[in-house]
Amino acid sequence: MKPREVRDMTKEEILTKKEELEKEIFNLRIRQGYKQIDNPLRIRILRRELAMITTVLHEDKLNIRQLSAKGEAKNG
Repeated sequence: MKPREVRDMTKEEILTKKEELEKEIFNLRIRQGYKQIDNPLRIRILRRELAMITTVLHEDKLNIRQLSAKGEAKNG
């Protein structure tokens, strides 16, 4: 997922995606403790996606870079 794709989503979609990523990372870490994880690099990929989503939300909050107009039209 690229930052442009995240910015084209609505704020609710972004928050939902963030919550899903956090749950998946948690589950993978639990499974990693039991050595039952197929792809350990998946955790790294998910952490980076989560960081990107958090950054995009923070940029929007500080008015550095706004989310797309599509996202705003659905909210208002």
